[in-house]
Amino acid sequence: MSDCPAVAPEPDADENEASGHVHPTPLDHPPRRSPDRRRLTFLMVPIVAMIIASNVGDALTTTLATSHPLALVALNSRNRILVLVSGELDALSYYTVATLRLMLSDPLFFLLGYWYGDQAVSWMERRTRTFGDTMRQVERWFGRFSYPLVFLAPNNVICLFAGAAGMSVAGFFITNLAGTAFRLYLIRRVGETFESPIDNLLELLTEYRIPLLILSVALVAATSLFELRKGGSEIDAVLHLDDDLVGDEQGADSDDPDGNGR
Repeated sequence: MSDCPAVAPEPDADENEASGHVHPTPLDHPPRRSPDRRRLTFLMVPIVAMIIASNVGDALTTTLATSHPLALVALNSRNRILVLVSGELDALSYYTVATLRLMLSDPLFFLLGYWYGDQAVSWMERRTRTFGDTMRQVERWFGRFSYPLVFLAPNNVICLFAGAAGMSVAGFFITNLAGTAFRLYLIRRVGETFESPIDNLLELLTEYRIPLLILSVALVAATSLFELRKGGSEIDAVLHLDDDLVGDEQGADSDDPDGNGR
């Protein structure tokens, strides 16, 4: 007799499907490396810098929208700002600067997902608690509609999912660039459609520049301080990224003592 213990044969895939014992996962995450501080610093520093730039852009929107619209886009390329200043910029400046600004963070979140997989997805869930439940639903959709989602909504969450799902780098960048260009085109058309009310708003911003500047700076400062005191600011979440990823990895190791990753 053999000393080897008997091993039950694994059920065939067709048998699993016939019996209904199929348990698909939202995303098929490839194996990931352990968190590395140097690699995380490479991601964290520019992300924090862009968050700060966006906050500065928010605070100075009422002034820069009429005086330096291109600088405002470079600081903050949220949709409302792009609509507000699209009529103030020629097409070349608008598309070039806005595309670069919008795509600066995308490869960083793609790499975050690519390097750390589900740990990064869990971190993003905690970072956006109000969006946490929806994120898992989006993740399930991403398994089937990855390229359409990257094209239609190339935001930080989707870019992270793209990396976590192991999407090809070339496919991600081509789809992301095309989706960003399409988004900017639509925003510019919206700006043209509502050109008259936007011009009226810009005139109002010019007329009351100083009091509106004081008000906007005060609002951004108050919001930032409130989030900082709660410990839920974007910068705080990024700065604790390494601790969160290490914690997730240790939790996964305790659930999987054999290190099989299953």
